[in-house]
Amino acid sequence: MTDISILTGHQPKHEFLIAIDSDGCAFDTMELKHKECFIPNIIKHWDLQPVSKYARAAGEFVNLYSKWRGINRFPALLMTFDLLADWDKVRERGWSPPDIPNLRKWVETESKLGNPVLQAYCDQHDEPDMHRALAWSKAVNETVNEIVQGGLPPFPFVRESLEKAQAHADMVVCSQTPTEALQREWEEQGIDGFVFAIAGQELGKKSEHISMASEGRYDPSRMLMIGDAPGDRKAAEDNGALFFPIMPGAEDSSWRLLYEEALDKFFDGSYAGAYQDDLIATFEACLPETPPWRQATA
Repeated sequence: MTDISILTGHQPKHEFLIAIDSDGCAFDTMELKHKECFIPNIIKHWDLQPVSKYARAAGEFVNLYSKWRGINRFPALLMTFDLLADWDKVRERGWSPPDIPNLRKWVETESKLGNPVLQAYCDQHDEPDMHRALAWSKAVNETVNEIVQGGLPPFPFVRESLEKAQAHADMVVCSQTPTEALQREWEEQGIDGFVFAIAGQELGKKSEHISMASEGRYDPSRMLMIGDAPGDRKAAEDNGALFFPIMPGAEDSSWRLLYEEALDKFFDGSYAGAYQDDLIATFEACLPETPPWRQATA
């Protein structure tokens, strides 16, 4: 279901709300999807073969190893192009970024950056860069379906944490992954029953998901976003909610900490303050803003 009423019409059963990101947070899918699905299709569909090793490094930095980790695929694509255009080794090879004026404008102005909205746009406009973006995005989804076939299990202690939280909190998935893929992955692992909704990119940004599911129904101090990216933290802050970081590279221990300690602190009211601040400081140190090839020449 991709209608926003699944969020706006939600009626609380508990006084707490927990929002959970999926890729790279609940599931160990980020590395697989980006390295085997997203980036190879960027190279193929945007003619980056002459600078493929640099394109791979730029794509991995944006999507996995920087403060932009977890952002929507379309702005991530633009950032990858921009990093390449500014890389001296790439310029030395005479590569020029693709001409994408309409895609840039669409990314800047559209709030629901997903294939259905892009398809509707392409049906009404004959703009090569937009049709190329749609072909790339569809190819990514097809490759994800092929490569991530059969699904991957959630990180250790995800299921246990959901089981522990269900007696006290309503839970919702908030992600920028297409909803169809999210539903398939959560259903395959038998954990979809813990959440009242699975919201993907078609329903807007994560901050909008939380707002639509919570406005006027929960005290913000009793709302928690669990995520592995700065965008997840921002979604929490936009709604006055608390944030629990799943540390990139230390996901297993993060979920164990949530299960054994942090959930109890959230439910008893002692999570906010120094405890959360320490976790966020550690989290921020994991994700830099400057790519390593610039650090090396700084």
